[in-house]
Amino acid sequence: MTPPTRNPTEQEAHGRRGRPITDHDAHEINRVEELSYDLKTRDVMTTTLRTASPQMPLSKVLDILRINRISGVTVLEEGKLVGIVSLEDIVRAMEKNDLSAPTSQYMTRDVITVASYDSIVKAIRIFTEKGLGRLPVVDEDQKLVGMITKGDITRGILVALQKDYKEEEVRRYRARHLFEDIISERTTLVLRYTIKAGDFTQGGKASSHIKRALIRLGADPQLTRRCCIAVYEAEMNLIIHTTNGGILKLEVEPHRITMSTTDDGPGIPDTEKVFQPGYSTATEQVREMGFGAGMGLVNMKRCVDTIDLNSKVGEGTKLVMRIFIPDQTIGGRPEGQDDEPSTNY
Repeated sequence: MTPPTRNPTEQEAHGRRGRPITDHDAHEINRVEELSYDLKTRDVMTTTLRTASPQMPLSKVLDILRINRISGVTVLEEGKLVGIVSLEDIVRAMEKNDLSAPTSQYMTRDVITVASYDSIVKAIRIFTEKGLGRLPVVDEDQKLVGMITKGDITRGILVALQKDYKEEEVRRYRARHLFEDIISERTTLVLRYTIKAGDFTQGGKASSHIKRALIRLGADPQLTRRCCIAVYEAEMNLIIHTTNGGILKLEVEPHRITMSTTDDGPGIPDTEKVFQPGYSTATEQVREMGFGAGMGLVNMKRCVDTIDLNSKVGEGTKLVMRIFIPDQTIGGRPEGQDDEPSTNY
């Protein structure tokens, strides 16, 4: 059995090395790849254009290329794009001692363009498939608005990464000082996610968001890893074993993290047996998909300090896990140990 089919996104349809991107691949996509889909050609293109006319001698075109240190120009006739001439075309003319010839004689007439609203992924794809060095950029009315090269794309991504890095540093700074800036007897940051039953395509999304939040709050790598393993297993349990899904919740305090899930069925007949390695109530269909190995609660128990599981058949299940942080803080000033169970779930 396989999960229900769905229409692939553009990102999936044109995956790595030409193959479709799987859900597993999607978790490994780095920020550079994300930016390649977020950035549009208009964000990185050159708008200061140097153009030629069909009647212009190639010797004059060569001067334009040399003075502006560029390798090609578009050819316009009455404002309409009719061709493109490159340094390679000039070299061909020089080999024939024909620099006095009009541009129209050596220009490429079948011009490949890219739209200003296209992602730079499309431009990269065209560069790769066609072996071109530059692409004219047109707007919705097919009017020339810019030129894009591989160098423009590289610079655009670097600028975007630098901006993204600075913004991320600001977000992390604010998050790490969250508990310092709020004065109260007890401060709790609550993250809440609705998990749908059987939605394997979104499996791990909530735990991924939680991981990013903990990193921004300044949690150390080991603590983050423990939390993320526990919440991932809890998230997948809601997807695999519930009828209507459930709620995944994370409560962050300077000295403690509480993770919990609640659902309204079908319940667990034996709450002791489910902690045995390999024991699973997953269906055969779920097992064939690679889930339901019976290690979820085992992995959760290994990662947390306390775990409480309460369930009634036909009514639902509540799972509460806690990790205590006596000698470190998340996001701010130390606070005293407070082991009183949270009632916020």
